Amino acid sequence: MTKPKILVIEDDPTMAEMVAYNLRRQDIEVVVATDGGVGLREARDRGVSLVVLDLMLPVMDGLQIARELRTTRPDVPIIMLTARSEDESKLRGFEAGADDYVTKPFGMEELLARVKALLRRSRVHVRTVAPPDAISFGDLRLAVQDQRAWVREEELTLRPKEFALIATLAAEPGKLFTRVELAERLWGYSYLGETRTIDTHVKNLRRKVEDGSAYRYVETVRGAGYRFRVRPKKPACGGDAAR
Repeated sequence: MTKPKILVIEDDPTMAEMVAYNLRRQDIEVVVATDGGVGLREARDRGVSLVVLDLMLPVMDGLQIARELRTTRPDVPIIMLTARSEDESKLRGFEAGADDYVTKPFGMEELLARVKALLRRSRVHVRTVAPPDAISFGDLRLAVQDQRAWVREEELTLRPKEFALIATLAAEPGKLFTRVELAERLWGYSYLGETRTIDTHVKNLRRKVEDGSAYRYVETVRGAGYRFRVRPKKPACGGDAAR
């Protein structure tokens, strides 16, 4: 079996070497790029299985690289590294095309777990509870096999993990999913640490799906998780409906 090939785009030589060393110990081929321009050229190589991408880089930053890369390699997994921990930074990263986020400082075991999970998912895709090919509720319509979604007949632009999240929830309406269950379904691991990856994806998904809809679809169950429930929006004069 061919070794996976991972591209690490990181301008801190100590960090780049530490990540590369630990990946090679997992029998993974590693290529390192120290600036954004070189990194983007390397990432376009079809032999690259996954990209570990720093946010702050010379020449071209991580957000620019992710956006550019998505135009030519929409399916290659991207893990973004950053010293920033604010939700807004994560939202921008996911919007640009990142599949996962690790905030510095991080444990190497956590990064390795995320790398392995994304490599596995990129080969097998999400098939845990095989949802029907067509799902329709309210003004939302999903074509699962094609990974396409519409609200009021307007097609949405969803990242693969965002689509997988809404399809997973909508395939079992009313079922309560914990964050751990959703992480295992979408990423193949249960440790979320402080990154709150699921919460960030839900926030982004709500903006893309619900802002233009007459309904709310993803309900928060406080202290427990999330479930899919179709709820008409309340009139604007009554204030924003509770999430």
